[in-house]
Amino acid sequence: MLNLKTLEEQATKKTVQSVVLVKRFHFSDEGDISSSDHYHNEVVNSCYDQLLPEVEARVLGKDVLIRIHSEKLDQGCLVEILNEIEKLYLTIVNSSVLQFANSTHITIVAQMEIEFCMKAKELARNLRHAFLNFI
Repeated sequence: MLNLKTLEEQATKKTVQSVVLVKRFHFSDEGDISSSDHYHNEVVNSCYDQLLPEVEARVLGKDVLIRIHSEKLDQGCLVEILNEIEKLYLTIVNSSVLQFANSTHITIVAQMEIEFCMKAKELARNLRHAFLNFI
């Protein structure tokens, strides 16, 4: 016959939990983008308007990873987003778009051109500001 403690231990082992971690208000600037040994990350978002796009920029050497998450993004905005990125002296290598319910998640991999001179923090802020004009 099983006692209560044994049943609780078995239930704990069998239970699968889903954990969601959302970092909407994380700011980080870990050095100069010219150094390939540093990893730069910034998530820019405002707490007063959750519908605005969340923009994350990561820089490693000459490679840039840009992630955009928005609940208000139209499918036709992708071309405008890519144009804004290219205006900042980034060459787009790859991009993907994922629709999930009412939200859109865009991931873009780009490489810096010689003229590029921003830190990840500036890049994320500039992109987010530019996106507000057409979202």
